[in-house]
Amino acid sequence: MKRIKFLAMMLIGLMVSTMTYADDRPISVNQLPAPAKTFVQKHFQGKTIIYAEKDYTTYECRLSDGTQVDFYKKGDWKKVDTNDMSAVPSALVPNAIKQYVQSTFPGAKITKIEKERYGYDIELSNDLELKFNHQGALLRMDD
Repeated sequence: MKRIKFLAMMLIGLMVSTMTYADDRPISVNQLPAPAKTFVQKHFQGKTIIYAEKDYTTYECRLSDGTQVDFYKKGDWKKVDTNDMSAVPSALVPNAIKQYVQSTFPGAKITKIEKERYGYDIELSNDLELKFNHQGALLRMDD
């Protein structure tokens, strides 16, 4: 019986510590990895990071224009979401994807790009979501 109580207490302690550690925690901009700060300066000139938070594997930032930028632990970008305010920086979009969007949806802008295991998840200003592989071939389209 003592062994069961001990194991139960250990399990509860492990669950609480895991949940606490995985929660997003606000951090100062100075605590972001250098590559993340450099990325924002390079691709979002004139905008500043107004909020940053960290969880176990990623960083999330909000810029002064409302854009959300997520980074992996070492500072490589994971996602850029302009919240339909503007187009994501063109330099972030692979050429094959840019060409497909321009020829298939003239006038639409890419408002979100996210790196995924299979390739890229793109959202357009016309509310379409496109999924591409790493080579830029369309995998599927959702509305």
